[in-house]
Amino acid sequence: MTDARPTPDVVVEPDAGRLARSVASALVARLAAAQAVHGTASVVLTGGGIGTAVLVEAARLAAEPEAAVVDWTQVDVWWGDERWVPGDDPERNEKGARDALLDAVGVPTDRVHAIPASDAGHAEPEDAAAAYAAELAAAGDGGVPRIDVLMLGVGPEGHVASIFPDSPAITDDRTVFAVRDCPKPPPTRVSLGFATINAAEEVWLLVSGEGKAEAVARGLSGTESPVDLPAAGVHGTRATRWLLDAAAASQLQR
Repeated sequence: MTDARPTPDVVVEPDAGRLARSVASALVARLAAAQAVHGTASVVLTGGGIGTAVLVEAARLAAEPEAAVVDWTQVDVWWGDERWVPGDDPERNEKGARDALLDAVGVPTDRVHAIPASDAGHAEPEDAAAAYAAELAAAGDGGVPRIDVLMLGVGPEGHVASIFPDSPAITDDRTVFAVRDCPKPPPTRVSLGFATINAAEEVWLLVSGEGKAEAVARGLSGTESPVDLPAAGVHGTRATRWLLDAAAASQLQR
């Protein structure tokens, strides 16, 4: 049986700053294109250094009249994962995204689909995961809603969202689930699963730094199992893009 997955695209920029600017520009263009077709656009955000830097650059573009091609009031924003911490904790991906982009561009409250925080009325992360799964299903008429771009960071050991190597999350077929005992603090999180990630039209893996070069090379080798390297198990329905700086790409064969 032939694998219908699209062959990954690989883009390498000289450094992290150039990578953030390039991805921000591509994101604005992709969301604008989605709005031209559908009237709305949807994006799944990631945290981390490069993920936040992309949002800062997107906010800068939004402030330039000639680049203001996205109607941010018509963008639905979701997250790939979230730490199980209070809503005002700086560890929250939501807080970082609001500070970097969402508040500046005026995304309406009802279009910001934040994963519930630990102080948002859910006793356990499993309850928060179930609530987020229900929100996704409501937006998607019972399934996963259209996701134009889903951005992911990649850890040095190859984790994506909060799916780590050798984790039960790898074989969990739910759209959203709680993850406990993560090897990276904080240990308790809520994450999208492969069922949601791989339903996105485009999946963009954003990777910066030499410390992640081995994971990048393994992820693009085509030989890795998601059990050992979760990044190897993600793909978009239309496109999968590895967006790298030179340091992250340093172990790729040219």
